[in-house]
Amino acid sequence: MATSTQGVNLDPEKQTLLNQHQEKHFTAGEIVRDIIIGVSDGLTVPFALAAGLSGANATSSIVLTAGIAEVAAGAISMGLGGYLAAKSEADHYARELRREQEEIKSVPDTEAAEAAEILAHYGIEPHEYGPVVSALRKKPQAWLDFMMKFELGLEKPDPRRALQSALTIAIAYILGGFVPLIPYMFIPSAQDAVIASVILTLAALLIFGFAKGYFTGNKPFRSAFQTALIGAIASAAAFGMAKAVHP
Repeated sequence: MATSTQGVNLDPEKQTLLNQHQEKHFTAGEIVRDIIIGVSDGLTVPFALAAGLSGANATSSIVLTAGIAEVAAGAISMGLGGYLAAKSEADHYARELRREQEEIKSVPDTEAAEAAEILAHYGIEPHEYGPVVSALRKKPQAWLDFMMKFELGLEKPDPRRALQSALTIAIAYILGGFVPLIPYMFIPSAQDAVIASVILTLAALLIFGFAKGYFTGNKPFRSAFQTALIGAIASAAAFGMAKAVHP
């Protein structure tokens, strides 16, 4: 089914067509965005930290301890950032909703003219959009929803979005963050562990970059290369600076 038609009056023929049509659009964009933010930072930041500490001749246990602390702090920070961003978006929508609702009540003719202008931008003629505007004026809630979406470009946010975003980003950060630390759990020498960490993390970055490109509609191989390159540059910079400061 293309969209939900519950509570919408459609003739049987059109309802049948909608029931038979299967949409193939990708609709989990917000969740994928949160996963991308969490995993990309989770793979890159602890990777660079571990490489930097290895370059400073720290032991595997120190690298592991610092890495776990960073993953915990990073997950909390990133999750909180996602929560505040989604909460701000919801607050902005609620504020604009109240303002638009008041305008519909206080200056209905002006709002009706704005609705007509919106429809005219789509090439609809006055004799065609006139009945539509008149119908909207008889249904205040539908009119309000129309103005929020087409005048202000705002979609009603999911009330669970803030918490969902926080948890998704935090969990994704933790999953990504532990990848570069795995070799330090089993290899006592940090100088040996960093080599395994580089190989493992670059492989993970390539896979993640490919998946990111596939789901976002970009070129998967190009995305994989770019993602791995960014991680490699970050870790090389951290390792080089550590070596320069602590030969």
